[in-house]
Amino acid sequence: MDLDRTAGYIDSLDKGNSKLLNDLEVRAKQDGVPIIRRPMQSFLRTLLKVKQPSRILEIGTAVGFSALLMAENTDKTEIVTIEKFEKRYLEAKENIAASPYKDRIELIFGDALEVLDEMALRGESFDFIFMDAAKGQYPGFLEPSLKLLCRDGVLLADNVLKDGDIIESKFALTRRDRTIHKRMRDYLYQITHSDILETAILPVGDGAALSVKTV
Repeated sequence: MDLDRTAGYIDSLDKGNSKLLNDLEVRAKQDGVPIIRRPMQSFLRTLLKVKQPSRILEIGTAVGFSALLMAENTDKTEIVTIEKFEKRYLEAKENIAASPYKDRIELIFGDALEVLDEMALRGESFDFIFMDAAKGQYPGFLEPSLKLLCRDGVLLADNVLKDGDIIESKFALTRRDRTIHKRMRDYLYQITHSDILETAILPVGDGAALSVKTV
């Protein structure tokens, strides 16, 4: 099977997004800002329709595309999203403020690990967490995220296959990429061998790890 042609055909069936999201996607690509790929967009839209979470936590806002996509595909869901890079935070703030969903999206500027710990101390909880930040930080995000995730809650991590690099030997990678490679493998091992998670690794986009907290 020609995987590239198959992926192209599947993408051609996608119904697409609203003008708001399409325009934002075009601007993001022009500025070189990575946003979630089309297969992940479709998967996320469908997953949210099934789950209809009451509170979503997003780790990694970028310019706000995925936060707005999640708001657009839920009804009354509250979305909290964290971004530590000031330039992107300011862009996301502007994009969210100009949208119809500004009252449902809380944008937090800060380091995710610190913010997650503060949320846990306040006793906050979420029934859906979307992880799409620095890939080398996924293992560090896991424990504090699980403290915030309620029972039967969903943890979705994007870009876990690293464009296929995840299956390569570390010696086939640059020295810089070896650390990220090891940390992502550690993350995938942790979530697939956890006593409190049921996990599937899916070849969606650049790879998605879908976990459900069982206790």
